[in-house]
Amino acid sequence: MKKITMCLMIIGAVHAANAQKINLGKAAGIVSNGAKALTFTNADAITLSKESVEWMDNNNKVAGPKDPYTIRLNKLFGKHKSQDGLNLNYKVYLVKDINAFACADGSVRVFSSLMDIMTDDELLAVIGHEIGHVKNQDTKDAMKSAYLKAAALDAASSASSTVATLNDSQVGKMANAFLDASHSKKQESQADTYSYDFMKANKYNVVGAYTAFKKLALLSEGSVQTGFQKMFNSHPDSEKRAQAIKKRAEKDGLWKDPGTVTIPKTKLTK
Repeated sequence: MKKITMCLMIIGAVHAANAQKINLGKAAGIVSNGAKALTFTNADAITLSKESVEWMDNNNKVAGPKDPYTIRLNKLFGKHKSQDGLNLNYKVYLVKDINAFACADGSVRVFSSLMDIMTDDELLAVIGHEIGHVKNQDTKDAMKSAYLKAAALDAASSASSTVATLNDSQVGKMANAFLDASHSKKQESQADTYSYDFMKANKYNVVGAYTAFKKLALLSEGSVQTGFQKMFNSHPDSEKRAQAIKKRAEKDGLWKDPGTVTIPKTKLTK
């Protein structure tokens, strides 16, 4: 859905101020030239992801093992540490932003404010969506695209069209390109489908995917543009995506009318 930090963020992706800064110095050698980008591999994406997640873990407040957020997340996803060929690890960031993301290395990070407004079924749907982005290799595609964008900017300002080895400053440009990247509607649709199939296969309530999108639609409303709303400006319409989930659930005989969907006034994580 939108902002990327070598990772794929929430049903789209919003990011905290701290999470916007990524130290890619050690990773510069991986993308050594333009030709390398053309053969960018999953291994490259995983290496970059590990470094960025390590930085974000060190620069965000992470919930401890006995924290209610960690206990709830482990209860929900403890049996999904190995999912569809992916080895996953989960942590909660204690921040105010409403977000979640999964990276090519299998790191899944959920923000506490998302857990405050989402039911268990909705969280399963949201994180299932993020896992879908990784499984569908959207992370690798987005990283490759951002690298090429950064390299093109450097080439345009030089006499040569050949991209040289990236220095730290140039890698920083690539990181900014990640932050401005967006997924295609097709990629989002495929991740939505993965989430629905994940819910259905594990006998979870697929209506949770519908109500999650309804809540995201409610959050994107209003005349004042919050960071969350700006994040969704270029995303597929959440209401339309909710209706697509409803249509499929009806076809599968799994639809149960949830009634009016609202944003909880009290935290759902106790």
